[in-house]
Amino acid sequence: MDVCACTGQIPPGGESGIEGTITISPARPGPIRADEAASVPLANATFIVENNDSELASFTTNDQGRFRASLPPGHYKISLKGRKSGIGRFGPFEVDVASGKMTNVQWECDSGIR
Repeated sequence: MDVCACTGQIPPGGESGIEGTITISPARPGPIRADEAASVPLANATFIVENNDSELASFTTNDQGRFRASLPPGHYKISLKGRKSGIGRFGPFEVDVASGKMTNVQWECDSGIR
């Protein structure tokens, strides 16, 4: 699995952070056909990681929507970089990171197309 890791501090006692997949749905406007996936990977998208309303790190999904980000323990808010308004929902997603543990997440963004 080829993923882009973000910058962050690795605490003693093992790596901690988040890893997982981000998808987007619906993939196309109109009705979903039986032979089509309802969601697709959100490829090559950069997300920012915030803690207490300050940007701590960022990561970029790979072509399968996968990512891995090393982060110190804490509570984080993750949202699409540069996204201020418009159609769709790309976070914020919230996650808690425990010491010495990689938290696995599966997030789905809403493209806003119908």
